[in-house]
Amino acid sequence: MRILLVDDEVELAEPLGRLLRREGYAVDVATTGDRGDRLAQQGTYDLLILDWMLPQISGLEICRHVRSHGDATPVLFLTAKDTVDDRVAGLDAGADDYLIKPFELRELLARVRALLRRPLTLEPPEETDRLRFEDLELDEANQRTYRQGQTIELSDKETRLLAYLMRHSNQVLSHEQIYQAVWGEAEPPSSNVLAAQIRLLRRKLEPPQTPPMIHTIYGKGYRLGR
Repeated sequence: MRILLVDDEVELAEPLGRLLRREGYAVDVATTGDRGDRLAQQGTYDLLILDWMLPQISGLEICRHVRSHGDATPVLFLTAKDTVDDRVAGLDAGADDYLIKPFELRELLARVRALLRRPLTLEPPEETDRLRFEDLELDEANQRTYRQGQTIELSDKETRLLAYLMRHSNQVLSHEQIYQAVWGEAEPPSSNVLAAQIRLLRRKLEPPQTPPMIHTIYGKGYRLGR
């Protein structure tokens, strides 16, 4: 079994790599996000263990990249980020499990064994896998949305933003929640950048003479819903 361990804390990554090798696994260790991302894209691993906060590319982004190519390799996050919103963001990105630092080594090994026992069951996207809200339908894998018989092409950021809004429809989402879900650990954009992304999305989703779908809740954030 081959494992990719990506963590920028060398004092943690190297001992963990040795521990996993003693358990009989073949382990590659990367200490930067860009190297971890390149290795993960090779698709030759049975498990990815990713730190969330990494230089260059976050663990969240690596996970998204892997899933966007239909790769079902199990992903375990090791991170100090322990809020419910953090966990939801990680799971929404495609993670299979989540272990909060600091952790017990025996618990880590147990979770590794459990993930490696799971069959790879990621299927090609089907009609039922698309996100739906009212007359809006989103195909995340192909960055397209459908409304009123029209096919609308989306950018990567627009796709992530719309997916997050659809998964939390009829809820007020703060700017901070949206930054974390869409931009991850990258430098948060200014509020003007988020507002511009919302405007672009509205232009595509809301034809003239139709009620708005995305509402600005002043002083709080945005909500998808009537």
